[in-house]
Amino acid sequence: LVRPNQLGHPRLGLIISKKCAKAAVRRNRLKRLIRESFRHNVEMLNGLDVVVLGKASANHKENSELSGVLKRHWKELERCKRS
Repeated sequence: LVRPNQLGHPRLGLIISKKCAKAAVRRNRLKRLIRESFRHNVEMLNGLDVVVLGKASANHKENSELSGVLKRHWKELERCKRS
Protein backbone atom coordinates (compact mmCIF):
# COMPACT_ATOMS: atom_id res chain seq x y z
CA LEU A 1 0.00 0.00 0.00
CA VAL A 2 1.35 3.43 -0.91
CA ARG A 3 0.33 7.00 -0.28
CA PRO A 4 2.22 10.24 -0.91
CA ASN A 5 3.31 12.24 2.12
CA GLN A 6 4.32 15.86 2.57
CA LEU A 7 7.46 15.10 4.58
CA GLY A 8 9.99 14.76 1.79
CA HIS A 9 11.24 11.42 3.13
CA PRO A 10 9.74 7.95 2.93
CA ARG A 11 8.20 6.02 5.81
CA LEU A 12 7.73 2.26 6.11
CA GLY A 13 4.99 0.29 7.84
CA LEU A 14 5.03 -3.48 8.25
CA ILE A 15 2.14 -5.88 8.73
CA ILE A 16 3.51 -9.38 9.18
CA SER A 17 0.88 -11.42 11.02
CA LYS A 18 0.96 -14.84 12.64
CA LYS A 19 -1.04 -16.11 9.66
CA CYS A 20 1.88 -15.11 7.46
CA ALA A 21 4.55 -16.74 9.65
CA LYS A 22 3.65 -18.69 12.77
CA ALA A 23 7.01 -18.49 14.54
CA ALA A 24 8.28 -15.13 15.79
CA VAL A 25 11.73 -15.96 14.40
CA ARG A 26 10.32 -16.20 10.88
CA ARG A 27 8.24 -13.02 11.25
CA ASN A 28 11.31 -11.14 12.46
CA ARG A 29 13.39 -12.48 9.55
CA LEU A 30 10.83 -11.14 7.08
CA LYS A 31 10.76 -7.76 8.84
CA ARG A 32 14.58 -7.53 8.82
CA LEU A 33 14.74 -8.31 5.10
CA ILE A 34 12.04 -5.76 4.27
CA ARG A 35 13.66 -3.02 6.38
CA GLU A 36 17.09 -3.66 4.86
CA SER A 37 15.70 -3.58 1.33
CA PHE A 38 13.82 -0.36 2.14
CA ARG A 39 17.03 1.26 3.46
CA HIS A 40 18.90 0.38 0.26
CA ASN A 41 16.16 1.92 -1.91
CA VAL A 42 15.15 4.89 0.23
CA GLU A 43 16.37 7.49 -2.33
CA MET A 44 13.87 6.40 -4.99
CA LEU A 45 10.94 6.40 -2.54
CA ASN A 46 11.14 10.00 -1.28
CA GLY A 47 7.77 11.44 -0.36
CA LEU A 48 5.96 8.10 0.00
CA ASP A 49 4.40 6.22 2.89
CA VAL A 50 4.72 2.50 2.19
CA VAL A 51 2.95 -0.32 4.06
CA VAL A 52 4.14 -3.86 3.31
CA LEU A 53 1.62 -6.64 3.91
CA GLY A 54 3.03 -10.12 4.45
CA LYS A 55 1.70 -13.17 2.64
CA ALA A 56 1.99 -16.76 3.81
CA SER A 57 3.95 -17.70 0.68
CA ALA A 58 6.73 -15.23 1.64
CA ASN A 59 7.57 -17.37 4.66
CA HIS A 60 8.81 -20.24 2.49
CA LYS A 61 11.04 -18.23 0.13
CA GLU A 62 14.79 -17.82 0.28
CA ASN A 63 16.29 -14.48 1.30
CA SER A 64 17.64 -13.81 -2.19
CA GLU A 65 14.23 -14.50 -3.72
CA LEU A 66 12.52 -12.11 -1.32
CA SER A 67 15.13 -9.43 -1.97
CA GLY A 68 14.51 -9.68 -5.71
CA VAL A 69 10.75 -9.41 -5.27
CA LEU A 70 11.11 -6.37 -3.00
CA LYS A 71 13.51 -4.68 -5.43
CA ARG A 72 10.96 -5.11 -8.25
CA HIS A 73 8.23 -3.61 -6.06
CA TRP A 74 10.41 -0.60 -5.14
CA LYS A 75 11.17 0.04 -8.83
CA GLU A 76 7.48 -0.22 -9.71
CA LEU A 77 6.65 2.33 -7.00
CA GLU A 78 9.32 4.65 -8.37
CA ARG A 79 7.78 4.43 -11.87
CA CYS A 80 4.29 5.10 -10.52
CA LYS A 81 5.58 8.08 -8.51
CA ARG A 82 7.00 9.71 -11.64
CA SER A 83 3.73 9.55 -13.56
